[in-house]
Amino acid sequence: MGLLNALFGKSTINVAEYIEKGAIILDVRTQSEYDDGHIKNALHIPVQEIGNRFNEVKKLNKPLIAYCASGMRSGSATSMLKSKGIDAINGGGMGSLKRKLG
Repeated sequence: MGLLNALFGKSTINVAEYIEKGAIILDVRTQSEYDDGHIKNALHIPVQEIGNRFNEVKKLNKPLIAYCASGMRSGSATSMLKSKGIDAINGGGMGSLKRKLG
């Protein structure tokens, strides 16, 4: 599993720890996926827009937990955010993250 974690940005950091730090939940799926259902109060920025919206995300001044449908796009988003100095972890797929959030 270590290789998959490295490839897709899965974090060993506990989601609960990030929630305690005041993390914002970031939905990186498409608009239609978001419209079909999302985690309550999630900030929506599709992964394709992350690069153009770094300043907006940086201004939040909060850690982020990114999620998508399976964890692959949120892994990409997490890597992009980290490369710009933003504290972010990959929350994985929406179903999995919902379970972790309780």
